Amino acid sequence: MSTTDTVRPDPAPARPSRAATRSLRGRPALYTSYASELAIFNTGTKKFWVGALVVAVLLLPFALQRDMVALVATVFVFAIGGIGLNLLTGYAGQVSLGQAFFLGVGAYTAAVFGGESSRGVIGLGWDMAIWLPLAGLVPALIALVLAPLAARVRGLYLAILTLGLVFIGEHIFKEADAITGGAGVGRAPAEPIFLGFNLFDRYEVFGYRIDRFTTFYYACFVIFVVMAVLARNLVRSRFGRSFAAVRDRDVAAEVMGVSLLRTKTIAFAISSFYAGIAGALLSIIIGRISPETWNFFLSVEFLAVIFIGGLASISGAIAGAVFVVMLPKLVNNLTGFLPVSSGVGQGGILNVFELQTIIFGLLIVLFLILEPRGLYGLWIRVRNYFKAWPFSY
Repeated sequence: MSTTDTVRPDPAPARPSRAATRSLRGRPALYTSYASELAIFNTGTKKFWVGALVVAVLLLPFALQRDMVALVATVFVFAIGGIGLNLLTGYAGQVSLGQAFFLGVGAYTAAVFGGESSRGVIGLGWDMAIWLPLAGLVPALIALVLAPLAARVRGLYLAILTLGLVFIGEHIFKEADAITGGAGVGRAPAEPIFLGFNLFDRYEVFGYRIDRFTTFYYACFVIFVVMAVLARNLVRSRFGRSFAAVRDRDVAAEVMGVSLLRTKTIAFAISSFYAGIAGALLSIIIGRISPETWNFFLSVEFLAVIFIGGLASISGAIAGAVFVVMLPKLVNNLTGFLPVSSGVGQGGILNVFELQTIIFGLLIVLFLILEPRGLYGLWIRVRNYFKAWPFSY
């Protein structure tokens, strides 16, 4: 290059033409970057319906009776636990039947740090701002200790290993009287006092008197939203991509540089953290917790949440929680039209609990065979049909 030549800077990128801008405005579903496609609210329709749903949830307590408000709050709690189990089973591919154990650990951790001492039961009476994070951290630490063992097995062997945690935990809960109150006795849960405000008290806002359970309902909703957003961001991160790689083909993931032990450990710990938070909140809704509460059937209910709602989907876990929690209420309302009884030994072919168990089992089998993606998969099919109509594909 001669001395007379000069180095010219690269020209600035050309701005899109007006025709190109108009074409993009006419195609709002066209993504121009990975970031826009992976955004939580990547369409205007999602933003609208999520906003409408949030407004409906906020207004719901004023239109429902107290028992229904408690039932909807239970949906939020089950959704938190379902999201945690879905991170482990749906996204990371690690089948777990031990969710009830970590729910119980979270419940008793909250009761010890946030409950009151009485009749030989330990209670420190700390604020909810302290005992709620601890209710998630203690199960997560236990999961970190057990994760090296769980990472050595997979499939059916991992399911049996985690199932053993439920039976071991149930025995420990029955024997640890100072923490749990003992078998058949139980203990009171943690006090829902957040920064000095009792979430079970009645408050007056803008001249309207809020019921004593409504405040706790809103607290559960806020916690649920925070946990759901965190989970949604997690699956979009490199950790979420590592989960999916291990789930789809762990040998190929390890060849690509993904650490199987680290990935499975992180998934196990995060799932246990979510279970502990859900267990702490569920214990408050129950009112009095006993060791018999955290049994194998509770783990089956959370498995039903993710299988019926949809694996590897945050929205599916929420839909599954709504279905599983509301199903007993629906069955109770249909007892007059079905040959079932409301209790054991009261006549009828089945009692309500047996019918609920049969329905759970049938739905899990049907969804696994006909629609592995659950209710979320059905919604995707319906949405795609109307988006492509009148074309068949």
